[in-house]
Amino acid sequence: MEIQLWREWSPRSTKDLRDRFKKHNLGQVFSTKNRIPLKLVYYEAYASEEEARHREHNLKLRARAKQQLIRRIKKSISS
Repeated sequence: MEIQLWREWSPRSTKDLRDRFKKHNLGQVFSTKNRIPLKLVYYEAYASEEEARHREHNLKLRARAKQQLIRRIKKSISS
């Protein structure tokens, strides 16, 4: 199975991951509807919304942090 992490990927926070993922796979999200079916390979959970927003902000702001995360995910799924 081939796993692709596309360049346009951007971290997003949500209170309901299952619902968000379902909407993506049903083609209800414009940015991903031509890539379905999608497979969830990684997520992070935080105790508070503030912590989640802080992490999201850091990944959007710091390209190096995002690249390190992508490398870690790729390494994890290729094992």
